[in-house]
Amino acid sequence: MSIARRILQAAVLLLATAALSGCNLLVLNPAGDIAARQGQLIVVATLLMLIVIIPVIALTFFFAWRYRASNRAATYKPDWDHSTQLELVIWGVPLLIIIALGAITWISTHLLDPYRPLDRIAEGRPVPAEVKPLEIQVVALDWKWLFVYPEEGVATVNEIAVPVDRPVRFRITASSVMNTFYVPALAGMIYGMPGMESELNAVINAPGVYDGFSANYSGAGFSHMRFKFHGLSDADYQRWLQGVRASSQTLTRSAYLELEKPSEREPVRHFASVDNGLFDAVLNRCVDTERMCMNQMMAIDATGGLGLKGLGGLATPRRGDPRLGAYVSAQVCSVNDAPAPGLASPSIAGMKAP
Repeated sequence: MSIARRILQAAVLLLATAALSGCNLLVLNPAGDIAARQGQLIVVATLLMLIVIIPVIALTFFFAWRYRASNRAATYKPDWDHSTQLELVIWGVPLLIIIALGAITWISTHLLDPYRPLDRIAEGRPVPAEVKPLEIQVVALDWKWLFVYPEEGVATVNEIAVPVDRPVRFRITASSVMNTFYVPALAGMIYGMPGMESELNAVINAPGVYDGFSANYSGAGFSHMRFKFHGLSDADYQRWLQGVRASSQTLTRSAYLELEKPSEREPVRHFASVDNGLFDAVLNRCVDTERMCMNQMMAIDATGGLGLKGLGGLATPRRGDPRLGAYVSAQVCSVNDAPAPGLASPSIAGMKAP
């Protein structure tokens, strides 16, 4: 029975190994240079840690076998409690590994900073001097992704296309809750947060269609908050742009306010044109032109604020979906209210979204 069990266990192990051998470990075999360098960092860190882990596991089994109760030939030293040589190995090797990991992490943190413009498109291939990064503005909505191409004047929902070997600069924000922009083949995860902008500089080095998604739970439709990332040749990218420009839809501010409403399983959509300054309006929470922009509010604060009397207009935050009500009452955001005497200068009063 014992022999049959061992044979069965060996067969299961072989089948599992064969199945895993066909897997494409995308994180360790990506198509983008930044993701590839991050994958190399994972491999190096793992190998360094295995220098300790493998001997510890092996010695655990060796000691359990060598000093088992039935082995009368094993050396018995009940009073032994110290070995300088052993202490040096136990403390010295992990210390050296920690120093090596710390140095690698410090260097990689700066080299792979998502805000740092790319200095190469692949190993041994620096970015050509005449190449300008492609800017894509990313907005995480509930529960879909909006991508705006300011240079091209177009926008898409749940689809990105970029030329192969051209640096891309992503400007990332969110409409209501925090999400994570993640294309495993391209680079690591970058958070998008309402009222804040984060950045990612990356490049894709091989044509193909790759998966992108949110890696931060954001509500009921999170599981379907996915998009396709297309790496295209220059000619195919231009053809893709022509297809987007052929769309009959335009992304105005009013269209964005409709798109912003929560929805699940949103299909790919193309917009042939986009209102100027839409991304900055999303970032400053003032797509609705009747709302004051965050940067305008900060300008008021920089001039000294509205004083103690201005606190009366603040509303108590509500629980649940922020869409149920503003955190600042209408008295503060109204564009028509005259300023109270002595509270704000005429240049500040009546400010509204551009």
